[in-house]
Amino acid sequence: MDSVLPIVEQDEWLKPVEGELNYRHRLYQDKLREIVASSGSISDYANGYNYYGWQYDGILKGWWFREWLPGAHDVYLFGDFNSWQRTELRLSKDRNGVWSIFLPDAMYGDRLTHGSLYKIHVHGDNGWLDRIPAYATRVVQDEQTKDYTAQFWIPQPFDWGEDAKFDRKGENLLIYEAHVGMAQEKEGVGTYVEFTKKILPKIKKAGYNAVQLMAIAEHPYYGSFGYHVSSFFAPSSRFGTPEELKALVKRAHELGIAVIMDIVHAHYVKNLNEGINQLDGSDHLYSRPGEAGNQPYWDSKTFDYGRPEVQHFLLSNVKYWLDEYHFDGYRFDGVTSMLYYHFGYTEFDCREKFFDGGVNRDAITYLTLANHLVHEYRPAAVTIAEDVSGMPGICIPEADGGIGFDYRLGMAIPDFWIKYLKEIPDEDWNIWEMWSQMTNRLPAVKTVAYAESHDQALVGDKTIAFRLMDKEMYFSMNRASENLIVDRGMALHKMIRLFTIATGGQAYLNFMGNEFGHPEWIDFPREGNGWSYKHAQRLWSLSTNGFLRYSWLADFDKAMVKLIRKYNVLSAGYPYNLMMDEQNKTMVFSHGKLLFVFNWHPTASIPDYILPVPEPGKYKLLLSSDEARFGGQERNDPQVEHFSFPNECEDGITRHYMQIYNTSRTAMVFKKYR
Repeated sequence: MDSVLPIVEQDEWLKPVEGELNYRHRLYQDKLREIVASSGSISDYANGYNYYGWQYDGILKGWWFREWLPGAHDVYLFGDFNSWQRTELRLSKDRNGVWSIFLPDAMYGDRLTHGSLYKIHVHGDNGWLDRIPAYATRVVQDEQTKDYTAQFWIPQPFDWGEDAKFDRKGENLLIYEAHVGMAQEKEGVGTYVEFTKKILPKIKKAGYNAVQLMAIAEHPYYGSFGYHVSSFFAPSSRFGTPEELKALVKRAHELGIAVIMDIVHAHYVKNLNEGINQLDGSDHLYSRPGEAGNQPYWDSKTFDYGRPEVQHFLLSNVKYWLDEYHFDGYRFDGVTSMLYYHFGYTEFDCREKFFDGGVNRDAITYLTLANHLVHEYRPAAVTIAEDVSGMPGICIPEADGGIGFDYRLGMAIPDFWIKYLKEIPDEDWNIWEMWSQMTNRLPAVKTVAYAESHDQALVGDKTIAFRLMDKEMYFSMNRASENLIVDRGMALHKMIRLFTIATGGQAYLNFMGNEFGHPEWIDFPREGNGWSYKHAQRLWSLSTNGFLRYSWLADFDKAMVKLIRKYNVLSAGYPYNLMMDEQNKTMVFSHGKLLFVFNWHPTASIPDYILPVPEPGKYKLLLSSDEARFGGQERNDPQVEHFSFPNECEDGITRHYMQIYNTSRTAMVFKKYR
């Protein structure tokens, strides 16, 4: 009989499904034992990138090339090193479906050199096709033909210096989500070098201690935001070279910034010319056969997580980016799609939805193994799940019966703000519902809170700033202008972000430019916009122009992040609700050492407002969204000292209070000094 897993001991709600949880845990343990028995450890097992593709043999003096293609009838290697002769170099197949060839230095040493271009010519059930190998570490696009080709990339070893010692564990995690290509102000594709020189200093100055990079793995369509991956081991060449990406990571670490990769293991691009779909001629190499291998909502292919070779491919990919590029962890994209055969397109309105036949147990096993691998190989690394379903155990350690992620994205939070901003006038906002939405999470589920991400910045949607101020952003953001819509928008933009970071989770995320209310949406070059880069950029100059209000929003965000970091608010447990005044739309709560007061009312500014404090003493104002330096009216003097006073309540208990000027549409943060 199975012992009770800690995940069940900690949550009585899971008692009825204890058997299923035990079964899932056994599947994971059995697979891990199998891996350890065969390879010694999961870290040693996940070394596919050191076996497949190009590997130098120092004894035989030459290069091996290997690729797993069990369904192929014939495989050839060709490239500029053999004058593109497709059927000259035939590979041999072993019993495991691995094709290989050895090219001795004596014959190819002068021809197969760093930068050589190559492909494989595969004869499968789908005919004869020129393909890019699955383990290619660099893929480049021809400017004239637009075709993608693999590149033999064997540079001098990269000098990491002391980089291996970088460790950001123990800090509050404050993530700056960014896209290298659209991070520049120019109308064009930004580079790793430009990001290193221009954007990393901005992130450092803004106070964030982690950058989450989107679109790193190679993808043929720029407008996919990097989510239709074609080559899983190749960093996108449209941004520069692999060494330039490594230099970006190294520089980020020197600045004290962790680098998290947005990794896509939920699906892959259908394209035959660029991707791994039907690479051996079959429809079930990396996917399940037939319709089961499709992701119909995303027009892409899904992985067969139960196939050992696919598990090995994906786990090797997880280790590869940690090992080769020193990434500090992953935001796993599309986890909900992975967890369920229906890809999460259902209402999760009962417990059974998390434990019935719609759940992909193989995906759960894979994700648990992936988390185990990350934390074994790089204990300081962090993993974040993009799961909207709320799968029980998603952030519970593997040893306790969970899937093992460190954090889950609080995806309901931006949805909540969108709903309120679209449907409800702010004078009707329900402060109890707002509080509940921000704090409704299990203690063991560490949440990355965010008011908006790249999703809300895309064309067809709107950022918070644009929802609040709309077209007025184009005409009335001058500091000298007077506009009630902009005044309201500025005030609520600051309050929403401070409320989210102060109450919504144990980590926080911001998408680049949103901190200063970037007015433009994201629209990648496409046929519908004339292949324009006009909206695939970030207008940083708006936040540094001393005549515009954007800089006030940026300054507030910087002060907010600094305050949260200084007082370790995110690691201080749950906020504690001290008072909810529905009539005046005012909420008072403490979080760690700080006292927060939010007055959401459009007009009610109340002198000598009495509010409870967590303990007696002298309180001073540390931060106010109404300060003049943030574009506010500065109706409170930050130098004023607020002394608490006792009052015996009806229940006979003496509580302590203080008085403030409770100004409308203002968030204030106080701290007790003695």
